[in-house]
Amino acid sequence: MTDRITVTGLRVFGRHGVFEHERRGGQEFCADITAWLDLGPAGVSDDLADTLDYGSLAEQAAQIIGGEPCCLIETVASRIADTVLRDERVAATEVTVHKPSAPLPLHIADVAVTVHRARTARVEP
Repeated sequence: MTDRITVTGLRVFGRHGVFEHERRGGQEFCADITAWLDLGPAGVSDDLADTLDYGSLAEQAAQIIGGEPCCLIETVASRIADTVLRDERVAATEVTVHKPSAPLPLHIADVAVTVHRARTARVEP
């Protein structure tokens, strides 16, 4: 599948982290989300119902980032990926969660994790 929809640079305040001060004070997280699906039907029909609504996608990801705290951004990324794959038309997704204010004793621009999830082929008995 070569067609894709990408949301880049979604910024949301969240309270994720291993340390209590990260959960208490929170910080801004950033997410990039790509969903692979066939965009042919939407290209022909010009109808939002024939594609993945990227506004809804961004809102769902924002709710996860701004919602229940997780210790690891790996968990946040996985939860977003699972949400994207709920749409049966999506063949695969890649989610990167950035934590630019990660509590490290060094000067860094960013820390990020990326997960890639693909729909598995179902074999009928």
